[in-house]
Amino acid sequence: MSGRGGRLGVRHDESEGFGRPARRTRPRTKDRPDYSGAETGFVVAVDRGRFTVLIEDAAGPRTVQCTKARQLGRKGVIVGDLVRVVGDTSGAEGTLGRIVEVLERRTVLRRTADDDDPYERPVVANADQLAIVTALADPPPRPGMIDRILVAAYDAGLHPLLILTKADLASPDDLAALYRALDVTVLATAPGADLAELRGLLAGHRTVFVGHSGVGKSTLVNALIPGARRATGEVNETTGRGRHTSTSAVALPLPEPGGWVIDTPGVRSFGLSHVTTDSIIAAFPDLAAIVPDCPRGCRHDSSAVECALDAAVAEGRLTAERLESFRRMEKAWMTPDYER
Repeated sequence: MSGRGGRLGVRHDESEGFGRPARRTRPRTKDRPDYSGAETGFVVAVDRGRFTVLIEDAAGPRTVQCTKARQLGRKGVIVGDLVRVVGDTSGAEGTLGRIVEVLERRTVLRRTADDDDPYERPVVANADQLAIVTALADPPPRPGMIDRILVAAYDAGLHPLLILTKADLASPDDLAALYRALDVTVLATAPGADLAELRGLLAGHRTVFVGHSGVGKSTLVNALIPGARRATGEVNETTGRGRHTSTSAVALPLPEPGGWVIDTPGVRSFGLSHVTTDSIIAAFPDLAAIVPDCPRGCRHDSSAVECALDAAVAEGRLTAERLESFRRMEKAWMTPDYER
């Protein structure tokens, strides 16, 4: 026995069973799942953990219901994603494939719940156009909301369209004039109107339709795509707001000459906490060429001191109308409750 007394002074060897217990882990293996036979598809709908994927090959197009593989973890799968699918990809009723990989996204339209929410919510992937749908009356247009969605389009690298519905109730001239200097394509429609021009703008593109509830977005989609059967709703006479009728995004193929419309649920706010000034400036090459002359930290708004954009207007290199339009859009982005 040790002079320190008792068992405390006894040194035990690990071989006696008193060493650190071994970690209980599964043995490592170099084997990895073989997904060489995976098929590539396009996510056209997402509903409560199930994904509808369109696969096109020599056998022809088919839609496959899928789950998400565990190894994708919390990585979201959204409408517009190009994915690799294994399992039963026949598309037969009652069968399930499994999404094992999300391919790199070319574009992502994002929003946040509000401007204080740091969590980005990807809405649609791989689109190339964003159509902001707003009514000219019933409910009245909200330029502040239009501006905020426009900011999201520029941030995502999407070409913006502004579609004004219910032109039978009010003139589109004043609202269209607000966006003339930003080179936004504006098109007014009315019930029963010929949609040939709009079809031409959508042909060959993947276009996201965004707008707040009650503006006639789903009605427009139904007119463009026979058989779409998107639910429509009425506007509340008291609040002037529409009832949510779509609950999830869905991609719908356009008739010949082709293209896709991605209809999204009506929105009542569009958070932009993920947007940076640089990403917006980059969408305007003429402004991007001027701002390097701004002082460090310049926010390029009307309160900015010695902003190079103001100097460009004074020198005739930039029109005052374009700068005013840009700053109005920037104000809508920087001020969450901004309405005009």
